[in-house]
This record gives sequence, structure tokens and C-alpha cells, in this order.
Amino acid sequence: MSEGRLGNNLRAARGQHGLTQAELALRVEVSRKTINTIENGVFVPSTYLALKLAAALKMSVEALFYLPE
Repeated sequence: MSEGRLGNNLRAARGQHGLTQAELALRVEVSRKTINTIENGVFVPSTYLALKLAAALKMSVEALFYLPE
């Protein structure tokens, strides 16, 4: 496992809720680019942001983020 990499189901979860990146960003008070970089594995969110994203998508943090094998 490479250091600092975090897998996520953000794009799929966002799609299940019918949200655009911009709409989700507005809900959690970040930029659309932040959502994009998290979805693409470029940026690892803080614990606070991970919790806000999970709450906005009505799922657990563990369901949204995972450590790749």
C-alpha cells in the first residue's frame, strides 16, 4: 500500500444521491475542485471533511473511505 493513499466511493455515492460535484461541495462548504480531487484520489480529506461528506451522503465514513489492499 502506498503511503497517504485512500480509496473512496465518493463518486458512486454522490451519483446515487443525484448530486453534482458542485452541489455536494456547496453542502459541505468546499470547492467543486476539492470534491474532484478527493474523488480522483489526489487529495486525502481531513477527518472533519470526511465526516461532513459522510453525513451529507447519509452513510458512514467507513463506507465512503477505505484503505486499498
